[in-house]
Amino acid sequence: MPEPSAQPKATVLLRSGEWALLAAILIAVVLTALVDANHSYWFRPLESLRDIARNTALLGIFALGATVVIIAGGIDLSAGSMIALSGTVAAATMVALAPAAMLGFKPVGPTIVAVACLASLLVGFLVGTLHAWLITAVRLPPFIATLATLVGLRSFARALCESTTAAFTPTKSAMINVSDPLFKAVRDNVWIPVAVFGLLAFATWLILTRTVLGRHVHALGGNEQAARLAGIRTDNVKWFAYCFGAMTAALAGLFYVANESVAAPVNQGRGHELNAIAAAVVGGCSLTGGVGTVPGTVLGAIFLRVVIDAVSKIIKTGADVYEGLIVGIVVVIAVTFSQVGQLAKGGRRLLSGPLGLCAIPTLALLCGAVVAMTATGAAGLASGLAALVFLAVVRAWESRGGRAPRPS
Repeated sequence: MPEPSAQPKATVLLRSGEWALLAAILIAVVLTALVDANHSYWFRPLESLRDIARNTALLGIFALGATVVIIAGGIDLSAGSMIALSGTVAAATMVALAPAAMLGFKPVGPTIVAVACLASLLVGFLVGTLHAWLITAVRLPPFIATLATLVGLRSFARALCESTTAAFTPTKSAMINVSDPLFKAVRDNVWIPVAVFGLLAFATWLILTRTVLGRHVHALGGNEQAARLAGIRTDNVKWFAYCFGAMTAALAGLFYVANESVAAPVNQGRGHELNAIAAAVVGGCSLTGGVGTVPGTVLGAIFLRVVIDAVSKIIKTGADVYEGLIVGIVVVIAVTFSQVGQLAKGGRRLLSGPLGLCAIPTLALLCGAVVAMTATGAAGLASGLAALVFLAVVRAWESRGGRAPRPS
């Protein structure tokens, strides 16, 4: 576990792991350009760039919030529900203030849009405060506190949407259409969310690397007890971390409403909290806290979106079915590679004993099933057999002493 003073050096542009992640992004782009039958990257490069940039910005905005929370030693599982609640609050505010314009799909005016956006960010601050209170005062584990809001916020958002439409429109509905020109401008100009993401990333980097608060965030995640003994007000640092995480998710929710032209709390942002955590972990954040950088999270978000985009271009139809599977596999692989050094130092074997023996066919079947679903049955069978042989060779190598000696 890192010491309380552990903090990435601000003078280093990228760490070695981040350079490797950048190389992985370039490799993924090149392989996609070669394998894609339509060669979209070659013939429609600007369109592909816009799609990846938009999706990366939407993911990256609240992944930055997840990064701060993780570095502080916490976890926030409610980002997806916060996105849904934020968009619903914005749309409900506009319906309440200008019901006729919203029903007629007419502009509600910049003042009302500004009030709706501020209401969403305020709700993000209140949710972050609730998380901090549950964790610091009630002493709930962060997992339990944010798991409760993961479920509760989405249900509250749906109730808010239905009650607002029932009160201000002829019919009760679980979604609100948003067609104001300001939201349309954000949807049509992909570089607006990209610019917001870039500015937010730069501000987050400044906070974490150039301020006392940033040092306290790293110290809290590294060793909370030592940080408290050093005079750091750990409860206030947690308050900042969880408010920052919730408010970035609220900001992302506004962009999702603009991008989809609707506030739909039932499905909007569902499962996105895991993508945010995945981007942070792939970028080098440690779930034990105290370790992580903003450049790593930015590259992690880009890598995830490039991989997901590659799947959609290669598989063509039904690619969204595999998005969760791809994200899960990428996270496991990334964390596994980050632990290779520790495994070697500890002299641990991955496939030893009965558990390792049972893991070999399990992993081989998983590999074969994934390939078979995305390609052909023959390719799946070949991949499964190849994985089986490879893992058997690894087990044999480990059984003959192919591992680093245990430290004395």
